[in-house]
Amino acid sequence: MAESDLAPAVVQLQGVRKAYNVGTDFESEVLHGIDLTVRRGEFCAVVGPSGSGKSTLLNIVGLLDRPTSGTVEVCGEPTTLLGDAALTRLRGHSIGFVFQYHHLITAFTALENVMMPLLGAAGRADDSMRIRAEALMASVGLTPWQDHLAGKLSGGQQQRVSVARALVMNPALLLADEPTGNLDTQSAEAVFSLLRSMNAEHGTTVLFVTHNAALAQRCDRTIEVVDGQVTGAHPAPP
Repeated sequence: MAESDLAPAVVQLQGVRKAYNVGTDFESEVLHGIDLTVRRGEFCAVVGPSGSGKSTLLNIVGLLDRPTSGTVEVCGEPTTLLGDAALTRLRGHSIGFVFQYHHLITAFTALENVMMPLLGAAGRADDSMRIRAEALMASVGLTPWQDHLAGKLSGGQQQRVSVARALVMNPALLLADEPTGNLDTQSAEAVFSLLRSMNAEHGTTVLFVTHNAALAQRCDRTIEVVDGQVTGAHPAPP
C-alpha cells in the first residue's frame, strides 16, 4: 500500500528513550530507542512481560511523562518543545485514559464523573455537558444507574463509567492500561466489547495494554514490548 493510501498517524515515536535518575549512579534506562507508528482507527494490543516498559511507553504516548530523548508526535502535533500548559491542553482534548483502577470520585454520581473532563475544560457546567454525558451513559448501558453514587456501583459498572468519561471529550486516541485486569470474565468481556464498538463506530484509535492473550488476539494489531524495546508489531492472527 502506498504511503498516501495510509490513514494519518495518530502516534509517531522516533528514537524514544526513557531513563530515570539521569546523571546519577542510579541511572536506569527503561525504554531503548523505540520507533512506533499508530494510525487513525487502529485498535492495537500492547503486550509484554511485567516490567518490560509497557506502562512507561503508554505514559509517554499519553503525554504524562517526557522521553529522555527522541521525538513524540500526537495527532500530528510535535510535542518535544511544548511547555506543560500546551501539553495539558493537547492531552485534555485529544487523549482519553482508562486505567486498571477506575479512579472515579466515589462521592459523585456516575453522570457527574463522566462530566468532569468537560467541566475542567469549560470551567462551568451547562446543559450541553449533561446531554453529552447522558448520551455516553446510554452507550455504555448505564442510564438506569447514572444518578447513583459511583462508589455504589459494581466493579464492572465503574469501569464502564470510566470508559464513558474517557470518551466524553471525543478524543482521537484512547489509552487503556490493563482496563480489564481487575474484572471477572463477564465484566472484562463487556468492557473490551465496549472499547471495540467505540473504535468501530467513531474511529477512535485505541492502545490496549493487556496480559490477556485471548483479548490481544482480537485486536487489529499486536505490539510486543520486551526489555524496553518494541520487538514486534504484527497483525493479530485471524
